[in-house]
Amino acid sequence: MHLRLRTLDWTYLLLLVVSVGGVSSVAYRIVGFLGIGIFGLIIGVLALTIEMERGGPVGHGQASSLYAQHMAAVERMSAAERAERRAEIESAAVPLLVAKIVSAGLIVVGFGMFYIFELGA
Repeated sequence: MHLRLRTLDWTYLLLLVVSVGGVSSVAYRIVGFLGIGIFGLIIGVLALTIEMERGGPVGHGQASSLYAQHMAAVERMSAAERAERRAEIESAAVPLLVAKIVSAGLIVVGFGMFYIFELGA
């Protein structure tokens, strides 16, 4: 995995920083530092769920027929369709990494500042 950022990627990154900053500011004003930490947890859970579902369906243990149906569909795919699916999964790797890093930062800042300022540690 390599990180070559084009101008469009930098634009998206700037938009991400501005939007996360805006939502964090609103969360701070409404709930305080705890809101920032919870916002980070929401982003992290979404990113991890998407990453887990990349290989196939993830669900309840009693829904094993769904996984079997998915595996049968994958086996029926042509080589070109499998390659396209792999490329699609790999293209989502960098945005998911960015989401997990942003999530970790918000969690550390939110809950860390909550611990320091609100609990008086």
